[in-house]
Amino acid sequence: MSQFKQTVALKDVRCFALHGYYPEEQIIGNHFVIDLETEFTPQGFDDELAQTVNYEDLNTIIQEEMKNTQKLLETVLNNIISKVIEHYPFVETINVSMKKLNPPMPGQIGHSFVKLSYTSAK
Repeated sequence: MSQFKQTVALKDVRCFALHGYYPEEQIIGNHFVIDLETEFTPQGFDDELAQTVNYEDLNTIIQEEMKNTQKLLETVLNNIISKVIEHYPFVETINVSMKKLNPPMPGQIGHSFVKLSYTSAK
């Protein structure tokens, strides 16, 4: 028997935030790009938001967590995943990644990159 898998995602969500390990990063801030992807088994296709993940909610979660200054990008990503699970416990996998544009290091660096993945134990 075949089974559907559904993906709901937001790509290239751009934010300015004060994340960074060093105190000056938390003062100056930086530009970030976030990708958030969820996957789950749909319970039906009745044209109702209750049957899916609302990507407006995903954007709200990202925007709220980007306002909470953290030293490590991994902490931000973990917080985003926790909030998605809280809102959508039926989600089976979550992949969230973040690029820090022009990280403050010597040389020309386009971006640093951190990714965190979650898989339900169900």
